[in-house]
Amino acid sequence: MKLVFLLLRKETCNISVWKTVGGETLSRVYIDRFLRFLIVIAVVVLGLMAAYYVSTVTYPFIIAFFIALLINPLVNFLERKTKMPRWLAVSVTLIVLFAAVAGIVILLIAEIVSGTQYLADVVPEKFQALIAYMESFAANQLIPLYQDLAVLFKSLNDNQQDTIMQNIQAIGTQIATTVGEFIQRVLQNIPQLLAWLPNAATVFIFSLLATFFISKDWHRLMRMIQQWLPAKARTSGKTVFLDLKRALFGFIKAQATLISITTVIVLIGLLILRVDYAITIALIIGFVDILPYLGTGIVFVPWIIYAAVSGDIPFAIGLGVLYIVVLVQRQIMEPKVLSSSIGLDPLATLIALFVGFKLLGFLGLIAGPVILVIIRTLHSANVFHDIWRFIIGKPSS
Repeated sequence: MKLVFLLLRKETCNISVWKTVGGETLSRVYIDRFLRFLIVIAVVVLGLMAAYYVSTVTYPFIIAFFIALLINPLVNFLERKTKMPRWLAVSVTLIVLFAAVAGIVILLIAEIVSGTQYLADVVPEKFQALIAYMESFAANQLIPLYQDLAVLFKSLNDNQQDTIMQNIQAIGTQIATTVGEFIQRVLQNIPQLLAWLPNAATVFIFSLLATFFISKDWHRLMRMIQQWLPAKARTSGKTVFLDLKRALFGFIKAQATLISITTVIVLIGLLILRVDYAITIALIIGFVDILPYLGTGIVFVPWIIYAAVSGDIPFAIGLGVLYIVVLVQRQIMEPKVLSSSIGLDPLATLIALFVGFKLLGFLGLIAGPVILVIIRTLHSANVFHDIWRFIIGKPSS
């Protein structure tokens, strides 16, 4: 019996320590897998760092690549249907695109100038009404309240009065410091803004020129990239590129859809409220709706406060209801529209929006779905599967 126990113990030790997989010990296999895992982590980290550094010095050309990607269908259409040389098709497309953007900007500027003239005629009258309302509010509400507080303050003992005065002085100092720092930051940013304008013009020119050359040589560049890549990377890379391209167009389509819905809702609401220059205001609100959450609030919140303070309570309530409708439809429609346009699950899109917002703030509302698209694309291209097979030491199929 003792001999059997010793034999079993010896076999167990041999299995646990010297069990082989393909001629290698388990300990050796685990070490190799761990080293491969570290290699993968190092490659990913170094790749992200390199991509970040390269993007900081080549971002005009990255912008140009995405513009060329967006206009490529129209360039191909002109080249195929009208038999234009590709350079001419690219030139026509860029001219049309530039003219369309310039036309929209000019239209908005014209509407803003017209609306500004209207405000210049209306604001003085409204401002006088606001001053009269504030005077009435101060006479009827603030002065009696001040008198009551003064009587109450005098009834306190000296220590309590000193404590209250110190707190008031501390609050006043804090407010003055905050306002002073805000004004200082604004004044300090003005030179930076002025210095940014020449840089923006330079980036615009380089991006425009790079867009022309990239789009003109698009097919040659794609063939060159395919020749450089191995066969396996070429297949996976093509899948990733097509999925990201589809997601990019879907994201732009989704944002355009959401902005259009917001503009139409605001226009209908302003027409019901009989607001002058409703089209101009609706276009401006639709434009700022690009900014998540705060977009429409930049216009609505000050407008509602002004209407309420000036005594036009029914109009303020109407604007408040319209603002709530815009917010609710945005929160309901955004996950649905993004999921249908990009091809993501609505719940996954909602989670990506929330996680992105928590990690990156407002920028995360854009970055979250984009990162989710990239992860899904890499998964569909079997990139994670190949990485896992590399880590465990199996050849890729």
